[in-house]
Amino acid sequence: MATLLRSKLSNVATSVSNKSQAKMSGMFARMGFQAATDEEAVGFAHCDDLDMEHRQGLQMDILKSDGGEEGAEPPLEGDIHYQRDGTGPLPPSASKEAGVCSELSGQGKPKITAWEAGWNVTNAIQGMFVLGLPYAILHGGYLGLFLIIFAAVVCCYTGKILIACLYEENEDGEIVRVRDSYVDIANACCTPRFPTLGGRIVNVAQIIELVMTCILYVVVSGNLMYNSFPNLPVSQKSWSIIATAVLLPCAFLKNLKAVSKFSLLCTLAHFVINILVIAYCLSRARDWAWDKVKFYIDVKKFPISIGIIVFSYTSQIFLPSLEGNMQNPKEFHCMMNWTHIAACILKGLFALVAYLTWADETKEVITDNLPSTIRAVVNIFLVAKALLSYPLPFFAAVEVLERSLFQDGNRAFFPNCYGGDGRLKSWGLTLRCALVVFTLLMAIYVPHFALLMGLTGSLTGAGLCFLLPSLFHLKLLWRKLLWHHVFFDVAIFVIGGICSVSGFIHSLEGLIEAFRTNAED
Repeated sequence: MATLLRSKLSNVATSVSNKSQAKMSGMFARMGFQAATDEEAVGFAHCDDLDMEHRQGLQMDILKSDGGEEGAEPPLEGDIHYQRDGTGPLPPSASKEAGVCSELSGQGKPKITAWEAGWNVTNAIQGMFVLGLPYAILHGGYLGLFLIIFAAVVCCYTGKILIACLYEENEDGEIVRVRDSYVDIANACCTPRFPTLGGRIVNVAQIIELVMTCILYVVVSGNLMYNSFPNLPVSQKSWSIIATAVLLPCAFLKNLKAVSKFSLLCTLAHFVINILVIAYCLSRARDWAWDKVKFYIDVKKFPISIGIIVFSYTSQIFLPSLEGNMQNPKEFHCMMNWTHIAACILKGLFALVAYLTWADETKEVITDNLPSTIRAVVNIFLVAKALLSYPLPFFAAVEVLERSLFQDGNRAFFPNCYGGDGRLKSWGLTLRCALVVFTLLMAIYVPHFALLMGLTGSLTGAGLCFLLPSLFHLKLLWRKLLWHHVFFDVAIFVIGGICSVSGFIHSLEGLIEAFRTNAED
């Protein structure tokens, strides 16, 4: 028995070691400004993995042998037993990680405040993809403005119920945190028949969203440079190739320490750009075309606008990690309220003011409407932000893929892409370069910012922000929910499903048509 137990613990320790670095991807994917350093994030990842493995695979009953009995075999080294309440001793291989967890929980480095958490959420939902919102108003009119408000309310609510799924009552009636991530919640909903199916679905959705985000950065870089220098004999595709050449060193990234240092500066620069655009629009307030804001919608293109609006609010994927790292998790609800209220007001004003200024001439990326005298300067700053933001989702996508396909213990589909010394093998580096090239090819053949953004928002954005949180909330906590919570969850699931399917179909049709047109050219 001792031998079998040691074997199981050894396998689990190996799995924890292989997967620990990949857990930081959920937070890095959507954070422009990191509230913690890379070393802290890795430390929190170890804590999350140890907790997850303890709950899923190591919750074993104590194998006792009466100490008073004669002939009782003393416990062997490594013959460690875990209790269901988590009070059992830790194995030697995990004792160091437990120290890290203890240090990060407050004895060493402090956790983030509500204001810092709010900054991270604001950075996630107020990124450069806000530049596509005026285009959504072009096809949705006042209904588009209503959807900006509606999406803020729904995303705020689903963020809260997603965090509620992390907690359960213990035997003493106390509310305790029993899960740590979106994947944990998904797996809990699919247990016991398919204990890993939910996590795989969430991981696939996360990979799609991250890769599509990378593609959007390449598309917007080529678009902005082409419209900034229209007199140069360089096409948008050529600008995309140049941007990808600059991004190719991302394949050699080992961590995001160097990149994350620029994130705060990029975010501040983006806010300045938004202010400049609004200031220019206000200077033309006398010419605003209020009569162009319509109450009817473009049936073919408005579903794409839904995806654009939803995609601009996506932040749920990293909220569990963010809430777990807050000094006072009780302030999470208040933080979600003011961040989404602020986002709703700023997005609504930005979209409306920009559309009133250019009306039917509004372009997919609103900065393309600026006069040529200031367009080049603004767009160059935006391109710099896009290029510096690209490594974040790229690195997160690479880690999820490497963990799932090459490092997931005995469940990996391919051999480990890292050598014994921890260095990336040549064929692993080739796969990373191939992912960069793939984002370039997609940007070249489908150089349509709004269509790609609408497709991503309809597919993964609506799924991660609307459908899955409401479904998980009903599945895990339905016995304790009040009737109005059940009503909200069902309504969000139905409305989100309709919007997701409609937006996905119309975005896909537009992409297929665009792909055929580019193929013919």
